[in-house]
Amino acid sequence: MHDNPLWATGPEIPRLTPAEAAEQGLTFTDLLLLRAADDHPGLLFEESTWSWREVVRECAARAAVLRELRRPGRPFHLGVLLENVPEYIFLLGAAAFAGATLIGINPTRRGAELAGDIRGVDCDLIITDGEQRALLAGLDTGVDDDRVLDIDESRWRERVSAEYATDAWVAPEARDRSTRLLLTFTSGSTGAPKAVICTTGRLAALGAMNHCSLTRADVTYNAMPLFHGNAIMACWAPSVFTGATFTMRRRFSVSGFLPDIRRFGVTYFNYVGRSLAYLLSAPESPLERDTKLRTAFGTEAAPRDRAEFARRFGVTPVESYGSSEGGVVIRLTDDSPPGALGRAPEFMPVEIHDEQGKQCPRALFAADGTLLNASEAIGEIVNIAGAAMFEGYYRNPEASAERVDGATFRTGDLGYQDEAGFFYFAGRSGDRLRVDSENFATAPVERILARFPGVKLAAVYPIPDPRTGDQVMATLELDAGVRFDPELFGEFLAAQPDLGTKWAPRFVRVTESIPVTATRKIDKPALRRESWLTKDPVYLGDTKSLRYQPLTESLRDELSREYEHYGRTPV
Repeated sequence: MHDNPLWATGPEIPRLTPAEAAEQGLTFTDLLLLRAADDHPGLLFEESTWSWREVVRECAARAAVLRELRRPGRPFHLGVLLENVPEYIFLLGAAAFAGATLIGINPTRRGAELAGDIRGVDCDLIITDGEQRALLAGLDTGVDDDRVLDIDESRWRERVSAEYATDAWVAPEARDRSTRLLLTFTSGSTGAPKAVICTTGRLAALGAMNHCSLTRADVTYNAMPLFHGNAIMACWAPSVFTGATFTMRRRFSVSGFLPDIRRFGVTYFNYVGRSLAYLLSAPESPLERDTKLRTAFGTEAAPRDRAEFARRFGVTPVESYGSSEGGVVIRLTDDSPPGALGRAPEFMPVEIHDEQGKQCPRALFAADGTLLNASEAIGEIVNIAGAAMFEGYYRNPEASAERVDGATFRTGDLGYQDEAGFFYFAGRSGDRLRVDSENFATAPVERILARFPGVKLAAVYPIPDPRTGDQVMATLELDAGVRFDPELFGEFLAAQPDLGTKWAPRFVRVTESIPVTATRKIDKPALRRESWLTKDPVYLGDTKSLRYQPLTESLRDELSREYEHYGRTPV
């Protein structure tokens, strides 16, 4: 194994493009096997430490368990409903060795929506713990009770312990780059979650790209949920490839971040969305400059938050636009203008296309930065050679077809490109929201709000968050003579078992008549343009306590100042 050209013990770790990884035939199993005789620290979690050799041993033992649990004639699909615990990491490796497909179940979803997620990906086995298992109580997941295994129970521990003495086993499918290794959930405009396919070959390529130039001497830190692609693709996979030490936290913690990176000697961490904003809410400390941090990578942080993090920690986060589908990547560069996403890599031909599939003209700006030709310049962000990079949505050919046009991958996101080649984000073409880095569609939220007594019609749509991403706004049209009671509304939301943890509206507008188009469809663009600036009564909600209050003039002024402070607008 030490003769493998990818085995590296010094600071120079190779960086491979996806094409180069494919040429070498790499699978994620191959990356794990690079670590099989490596006694360098591989995983640090709370008070426990595993060398890379021990990590691979744990993965192999669980792969043997999965082999015994596999049922002929059924998809080899393993659902994992766990927090960020070592067992999750070991199961990721086990799936790679066993040729299984691991599905990270999103615990922020509830009720029928959660059950539908699990049924839709043909889970034949679920591994969870006592706390998370409670989320499955009474749900029709399609998984037999005896196929739901609890890692806290002796039955699971005994199964794993019995396999430590056996030789490591790698299934033939594990060496096939096209074997599905992961299904990661996203959401589309219809409200039905889509499961993005990630093969073992693709995950190996993502790790081998080593975009942040990690080395064996680095210590990486992940506090993002492992059911998200960011955690696996931006931290775990490159750690395996380089042999860097991987550390993680059970769940994201503002107060725990600085102690963790100092305690573990962290040099790199990954993040999504508002995570940086949350970290910056902690009181400033001189210890923030007394760390080994050298780089961070993430998506969707506000430019002001990136600058403030750099000031406080002495490290400027690296940003990138992308998605779990993998068809487009745009990287923020040092010379990117304010508000830009950045440039696409040289090997990736990203363009902006209109509805006819033709390239849009470049954006033109006034001296004050105003976009002058928005109607012509704004179009869909596409990669004209990206279709081959997209591996599809599981059991959803219609949605997969919407992303592909010949050799072109279509993101479904809107943007524009300036004369210098920098890309800018302009919104989402579908009826989707992204709150705290969670994607979801409006339809399931609308169905819940329609159950509130007196609601005649409900419309849910995104409006800009003051810092990054979206906030949920709802407009309600009530039956004649019904008055909106904010206290009862909050109590109603708290009692809904299928309300996702990010779904509660931040703003609720009450109107006499929701605007509709000529075809009698709700005119959501009009609602989004009015945002909370409308003259209709609007209520501001605390999405944690679910308490709502009238949006007074003083609160409007306070919100306006917050948007202005971060360089955003509420429309």
